[in-house]
Amino acid sequence: MAHVYMLRCADGTYYVGSTRNLASRMRQHGAGGGSAYTSKRMPVELVWCAETERVTQAYAFERQLHGWSRAKKEALIRGDFDAIQLLASRRWKG
Repeated sequence: MAHVYMLRCADGTYYVGSTRNLASRMRQHGAGGGSAYTSKRMPVELVWCAETERVTQAYAFERQLHGWSRAKKEALIRGDFDAIQLLASRRWKG
């Protein structure tokens, strides 16, 4: 099993990552050692996560989320899948 997750940083930005051990990774982030990005934006809060069967799936989902707009990430956090679809279709319509 693996996880893809999203953190909200103190400055309002989002950090997306993936890991085999979510609890351990959250402890690392909480202690300021999770990443160079989050260590400068403490404290951080876990706002969304999903479990996958394989690490490769989690990493692929992480890479996909890195390309998403802030609005799409926030729709995912809310669980608003209709908004995600709408925002995705708007991107291609210009």
